[in-house]
Amino acid sequence: MMADYGFIRVGAATVPLRVADCAYNAQQIISAVKKAAAAGVKLLCFAELGITGYTCGDLFLQTSLQKSAQQALLTIAEQTRDCDIAFAVGLPFPKEQKLYNCAAVVCHGEILGLVPKQNLPNYGEFYELRQFTPAQPGKDSVLIGGEIVPFGTQLMFCCEQTDVLFGVEICEDLWVPQSPSVSLCTHGAGIILNLSAGDELIGKADYRRLLIKSQSAKLACGYVYANAGKGESTTDMVFSGHSLIAENGALLAQSKLFSEEIICADLDYERLTQERLRQNTFHTKAPEDYFVIPVEISANDENDLRRVFPRQPFVPAADAARTERCAAILEMQAAGLQKRIAHTHAKSIVVGVSGGLDSTLALLVCARAMENLGRSKREIIAVTMPCFGTTKRTRTNAEKLCDALGVTLKTVEITASVRQHFADIGQEETNLDVTFENGQARERTQVLMDIANMTGGMVIGTGDLSELALGWATYNGDHMSMYGVNASIPKTLVRHLVAYVAQNAQDELKATLNDVLATPVSPELLPAQNGEISQKTEDLVGPYELHDFFLYYLLRFGFSPKKIYFLAQRAFEGKYDDKTVLKWLKTFIRRFFAQQFKRSCLPDGPKVGTVTLSPRGDWRMPSDACAEVWIDELNEL
Repeated sequence: MMADYGFIRVGAATVPLRVADCAYNAQQIISAVKKAAAAGVKLLCFAELGITGYTCGDLFLQTSLQKSAQQALLTIAEQTRDCDIAFAVGLPFPKEQKLYNCAAVVCHGEILGLVPKQNLPNYGEFYELRQFTPAQPGKDSVLIGGEIVPFGTQLMFCCEQTDVLFGVEICEDLWVPQSPSVSLCTHGAGIILNLSAGDELIGKADYRRLLIKSQSAKLACGYVYANAGKGESTTDMVFSGHSLIAENGALLAQSKLFSEEIICADLDYERLTQERLRQNTFHTKAPEDYFVIPVEISANDENDLRRVFPRQPFVPAADAARTERCAAILEMQAAGLQKRIAHTHAKSIVVGVSGGLDSTLALLVCARAMENLGRSKREIIAVTMPCFGTTKRTRTNAEKLCDALGVTLKTVEITASVRQHFADIGQEETNLDVTFENGQARERTQVLMDIANMTGGMVIGTGDLSELALGWATYNGDHMSMYGVNASIPKTLVRHLVAYVAQNAQDELKATLNDVLATPVSPELLPAQNGEISQKTEDLVGPYELHDFFLYYLLRFGFSPKKIYFLAQRAFEGKYDDKTVLKWLKTFIRRFFAQQFKRSCLPDGPKVGTVTLSPRGDWRMPSDACAEVWIDELNEL
């Protein structure tokens, strides 16, 4: 495991073999173990019956093959004694006049335990009941090489230095309704090794991927699946060596079909633990029914982490996936708004438009909702409210956007009313402080609310998830609305949603949206300089791509600031130096804690992803919680 960050490198190996040539197969396994150990793999899984080959048929019943397999296992253990790795290899093993299809777990020259297969396929091309006996639940022991070795289905293995608990199941055990991995995981196992020999058929690779991903998701576990390869007999079947590694529903690695290779991935064990903590329907039990066997392997080097962390975890990297997600999110936003419009019998919907990203997205959602309801988009009242910081560029874009969408545009100049308010309270217009800024924001909200009252409508909020996390909103100003359609959309995703609409838009709308995308993010509350935006949000609070990264790992998985910093260093290497990342992470933590009071009274808004800050939904936090524990941890760096 890597430092305190919860990573462990796991691998799945398909090696060249000769059917029934145990000595040859043992050397191939030994070579793979040494290669994997040199690559930092700490848990390695081989294919089912890999010492003999899966396709031996009635040769399994031959005493010579059984003895040769046991000798090969002893040789494998002895010749890998100096390797800092635990691994599972398969062999036939006789016990009490029965033959079992087993997985042997080996580490530092010791055979730690034998786990027999429970579910034997005897249909289609499989005839395992001809040679093997299904294992019954329990724990026992056998003698191998003069040593007593635990034997049974109720074995688990604990990497004591790293607190990783793993279990083993074999091939068909995964495919049955009551998989052993279910019991293993509900008794604490976080990683499952599966030794398999699934033959290749048309379409089976896709099904295999689906099954392993879903099993890892259902059990919130890491799943390492090693499959038999092309060295097996092709008398009636072919084997592709298709091995896979999944984590909580995500496929981390897979081998090419008809290859013989070792695949590896860095599992985030802490992430799995956090996922289980959050799922109150994931019922766990103490592993008392299991014999937990200690495994001595050292931690991985934290500087050798090979897992890639996307800079924008809310945004799919692949074009097709990103397009699909954007389409789905826009429909979800619109669907939420449609229900609220219908329920309140709103005669209009009112939205403030500034020419910026957030208000643009909100207006696009409003337009889609009205289209879906079969209502005229003229019933959308888009309001521009120019004041001290408004630039020609943003105002023009707001107007063009409203024209292209066919909504009702209303312009309300608020400069005079804000100046009157400043005069009333004694605020000097030359004092560009928070009162200067917030006075404008609250005036705009008042205008929107009153227009909604006049037209029998409702005000649609434009603020996004990133702004809510940072508290980058004026309390009872843009912080307030009657329905916040962007409330669970992070800023990095807002940009892609607008870009998605632009890609499919007609000329005028496309050009306007593209210019909105090219405009710096700004609340435009400070006077413009030479007609240009003078107040750039990311200069003040930091890059949104960093804050969205911090937000994702803090809320979704509850990671410590130290681990988030560790991940961000690697994700943004070459773009931001460590000092910059640390600076903005501290800013994020401080603002996140200090601004909770704004989130405690948020308007309703649709949840579209796994991370939201609704006080009625995913996030409960006292407004006066202290941030010292989190900040102190970063100060230690």
